[in-house]
Amino acid sequence: MRQALRLALGTASALGLARFAYGLLLPAMRDDLRWTLAEAGTMSAANGLGYLLGALLTAGAVRRVGAAATFRWGMVLTAVSLAATAVSDDFLALLAARAAAGAAGAAVFITGGVIASRMAGRDAIAIYFAGTGLGIVFSGVTIPPLAEHWRLAWLGLSAAAALATLVSWGAARTSEEVTAAGAGRAQVRPLSRIALAYLLFAAGYITYITFLSAYLAERDAPLAQVMLTWTALGLAVVAPALWRRRTARLTTLLGLLAGGAALALVAPAPPVILASAIVYGATFMGVPAAVTTLIKTRTPPAGWTATLAVFTTLFAAGQTAGPWLAGLLADHTSTTATLAWTVALCAAAALIAKEHY
Repeated sequence: MRQALRLALGTASALGLARFAYGLLLPAMRDDLRWTLAEAGTMSAANGLGYLLGALLTAGAVRRVGAAATFRWGMVLTAVSLAATAVSDDFLALLAARAAAGAAGAAVFITGGVIASRMAGRDAIAIYFAGTGLGIVFSGVTIPPLAEHWRLAWLGLSAAAALATLVSWGAARTSEEVTAAGAGRAQVRPLSRIALAYLLFAAGYITYITFLSAYLAERDAPLAQVMLTWTALGLAVVAPALWRRRTARLTTLLGLLAGGAALALVAPAPPVILASAIVYGATFMGVPAAVTTLIKTRTPPAGWTATLAVFTTLFAAGQTAGPWLAGLLADHTSTTATLAWTVALCAAAALIAKEHY
């Protein structure tokens, strides 16, 4: 349990800080740097593109240096890339920094998932993915007061990521069996419908958390509401791991995710938006956990790393295209379109995944 908790700082840093915290900083960066919503979405897409590159390279890195070393140095690169985001106003430089954070995040996500899946106890995977919520809670508490000073906020995120690296370093313990697992072949055909659903989920879920703060800003939400919404979302990510229940069915999670996002569209009042964020937070990280469990139960152990890398590649492709396309749509309508995008794609993913069972 202690090892899983420390390992969970991997998703806290690589996802909670390096990916999702951008949504909180987007309004301030957009105002200061005079971005359109499409340009803001492109910045998120760069993170997804880096994630795609990292997913493609991770299996090879595991074969060369092992899962533990790949996880550890991915954590180091995450902290460095967050610091780099604070040092320039140049759009291309910021794109490069976000892409680097994405590549590092993929390495951490894949190798940490493999390490967690081989730990004793059925809760290790759920705890590992729930770590994302810790990063979101930290961001929700610390970033809104600093939002106008977005460079300082990125430096603070980098410091937190560096601390997470130190604490999680010793938790990334593996054996020769785990290192050898990187040499196995991917087993995607038995999970082809799940793969398509995962692609749609990736393109859909990311737009909600990327544009949530912009959606709130468009409605002149007070600072306290922004902090409460993000903190509640992060705590909701952690909650399922505390319950120690079995991972929910993929179709159930995707349906709840679509419904949670739809709440904010039906009635954009603060209590409803808060409920929307809680439902979203309680379900969205359950989807990668459910997919990882499916991979573990339906493919041979030697192929776990390679299969997870393929699914992470699909995931990265979806979340690269999603924010950019949703941002283009929102520029011609409003930020409401970004939430509708999440609802539509996650509902479609739920229907496709249902056919698999």
